[in-house]
Amino acid sequence: MENRNNLFVYTYGYRIEEADLCRLEMRSLFGKQSETDLLFSEIDVHPDRSPFMRERLEVLYQGERLEDILEQVKQIQLGEATFKVIFLKMNDLTAENKIDFEGQRAIERELGVYIEGEADVRKPDCVFGILTWGGRWYFGNYIKSKAVWLAHMQKPRSYSIALSTRVARAIANIAIPNPVGIKAIDPCCGIGTVLVEALSMGMNIVGRDINHFIIRGTRENLAHFEYETDAVCGDIADISDHYDVAIVDMPYNHFSNTTPEAQFSLLQHTRRIANKAVIVTADPMDELIANAGLTILDRCTTRKGSFVRQIIVCE
Repeated sequence: MENRNNLFVYTYGYRIEEADLCRLEMRSLFGKQSETDLLFSEIDVHPDRSPFMRERLEVLYQGERLEDILEQVKQIQLGEATFKVIFLKMNDLTAENKIDFEGQRAIERELGVYIEGEADVRKPDCVFGILTWGGRWYFGNYIKSKAVWLAHMQKPRSYSIALSTRVARAIANIAIPNPVGIKAIDPCCGIGTVLVEALSMGMNIVGRDINHFIIRGTRENLAHFEYETDAVCGDIADISDHYDVAIVDMPYNHFSNTTPEAQFSLLQHTRRIANKAVIVTADPMDELIANAGLTILDRCTTRKGSFVRQIIVCE
């Protein structure tokens, strides 16, 4: 069905420690954020992309009353195609106006009566959703996120300080909200967590790491998930190509040289090779970023236990 309203509704779910990261991803993908777990936008993003999106409703019809929706769905003619209607649980109804489970099922059935087609709750050809929010009703094509990133948690190579899969996927979206025509690099790619997530979303990204042992793990992880890209052992100083964006997870702990001089050098080379950068750091770095000639556009923090990372968007 065609989206005549040019409107999408996204529902979200996230851990408390990831709320800041989720909202930065929202701002990057949609140019705005929501203070609730629901976001309206005219921008089309598949819900499989975000680790925080649960569902997407592509709005076909809307109205102030459910009766308005019932009247409009009479236009749907599916022929021999089958369908299913899902009542989205997320709403802002007051306690006295809450619709219980049986009421939700009754609304699904009532909508089904008005749609010309055959209902099939198991394997429908079309899935529709119905949502009430802000005193209005919304009906449209429904997609539930498949959380494809979950499979990427089972990597053959990993280490404890690597970015989590969820965080890496969000960072890829923050860096590359619209992948079309964008050329990206992860010059400190570690075991390739960001590479795997970015490649799974069809992003054009290459990787590099100065540690030859680590880069072997990167290649093994990429091969395990059947993703192909350049993942080479080398210093960022040796990069001569230019990129639209660089994702830089600043090295730390005993694997890496963490002196301010080394960090500053990484930032300078990042500024040299890319128009935009997303810096991931456990250390305060605003002054080094400014001295490297980068301007901070947006930022957030995310934590794992007591370990806090900053995600800083620069150009």
